Amino acid sequence: MTPEVITFGETMGLLLAQPGQPLEHAAGFRRSLAGAESNTAVGLARLGHRVGWFGRVGDDPFGRSALRTLRGEGVDVSRAVVDGSLPTGLLVRDAHAHRPIEVCYYRSGSAGSALCGDDVDGGWIGRARLLHLTGITAALSDSAKAATERAVRAAAEAGVPVSLDPNIRRKLAGTERWVELLRPLADHAELVLTGLDEAETVSDRSGERAAATWFLERGAKLVVIKLGSRGAWATDGAEEWFQPAAEVPAVDPVGAGDAFNAGFLSGHLRGLPVPESLAEAATVAGSAVQIPGDMDGLPDARLRDLAVGDEQVTAR
Repeated sequence: MTPEVITFGETMGLLLAQPGQPLEHAAGFRRSLAGAESNTAVGLARLGHRVGWFGRVGDDPFGRSALRTLRGEGVDVSRAVVDGSLPTGLLVRDAHAHRPIEVCYYRSGSAGSALCGDDVDGGWIGRARLLHLTGITAALSDSAKAATERAVRAAAEAGVPVSLDPNIRRKLAGTERWVELLRPLADHAELVLTGLDEAETVSDRSGERAAATWFLERGAKLVVIKLGSRGAWATDGAEEWFQPAAEVPAVDPVGAGDAFNAGFLSGHLRGLPVPESLAEAATVAGSAVQIPGDMDGLPDARLRDLAVGDEQVTAR
């Protein structure tokens, strides 16, 4: 069946240090997956949605494991490409609840960065209900940027809405380059899911309302600004909503934004009002941060429904 949501980007192998061990001194690691788009894809699949992901992985243990894991989660990877000449990217990091997390990327020359326009199945995208993307993919390489542009054009031609998470990674590019990459993508985004710093960077405006207004002026219908431990704020230009973060013990905050995206998009796809979608997003993100790893704590629909009643949302 055609996926409801299609997303794309680089999925990498993840070597996660044992919880609490600084990366420099870590002696033991657990192997898993990392990648903003595939994190969100798995989150949506666990919540009961049909999801497709495409990208490039190497013909190596990390690449084969990535595709096998995504298939096992119910994600359609039929358009993924196995690159026989380039390796799967690798991310190595530690996990701490109350100190900075150190992350090392080994993605230069990776299969994921070789994503190109020919890898984009425009007809597949055109049959979906939503295309979700992050700025990371466009920042990987010129060919990945071209693939991103082609995917967005395919969605526009078919009338498929686009959701955008800027997901700025300073190790990939400087501020000027991020602005150059993200502003054209923002012109096509009906839904924006962004951190405050990212929104201010792209818009060159300070404060959540001013930054959100910039996106609305460019055609977005709804802007959701993720405020970390403070919660999230959203506006459609007429109304505003605020959602506190879930009060949970945070073991590993990495991936919280991707989990939030999955929860919000799930509510959005099911036609829930913005306040209820925000509450679900907070619940899913709160579940994810309690377990080490990018995907391990993502809940299924049953666990989400048990927890979401405890969340509160206020309009203002």
